[in-house]
Amino acid sequence: MPSSFDILIDSYLLNNIGIAHDFIDIKLSTQLLQHIDLLLQEDKFVAAGTGISDEVVHDLKFRNDSIYWLDRKHQSYVENKFLDHIDLFVQYLNTTCYTGITGYEFHFAVYKKGNFYKKHLDQFKHNKTRAYTMIFYLNKNWQEGDGGELCIHSITGVKLISPNEGKSIFFKSNEIEHEVLLNHKTRMSITGWLRTD
Repeated sequence: MPSSFDILIDSYLLNNIGIAHDFIDIKLSTQLLQHIDLLLQEDKFVAAGTGISDEVVHDLKFRNDSIYWLDRKHQSYVENKFLDHIDLFVQYLNTTCYTGITGYEFHFAVYKKGNFYKKHLDQFKHNKTRAYTMIFYLNKNWQEGDGGELCIHSITGVKLISPNEGKSIFFKSNEIEHEVLLNHKTRMSITGWLRTD
């Protein structure tokens, strides 16, 4: 049986957008949700912006979610467990596809009711280090009508991806324009980028 790594890579090679349903197991997904809840209680999340370093812009008409960057310096068992899994995937990706990934960055993203993120690319104009985008959804019992779909824009048309728990997304950061549609209840995920520094 193909591994979740293979499923994600193979679907990407076939459709330019990789989708896998078991990249993160349910136990880790639940632990990550609990960790997010604790961080929210401790008011650790900050308003998300666009841009890089001292050029970050906060435009609530373009993006109004909140984020928290994962970092091994936090000495969080749950964050490190997730990042350990990403290390395994990067090693597998570099070995099988020769992608030359040298680093990564990930954050939790929380979209409260009424939040959204307008159409954009995930690569900066003057910094091309982000090679691949990865998104991991943590939402239990997400239903049609809850909104918050990932809307993919491509030459073949528009594709909507629901943010159901266990679903992982993988695509080239400089190729796929996308947006997060207006959501109608709190939506949680991990978003990040594999880099070629």
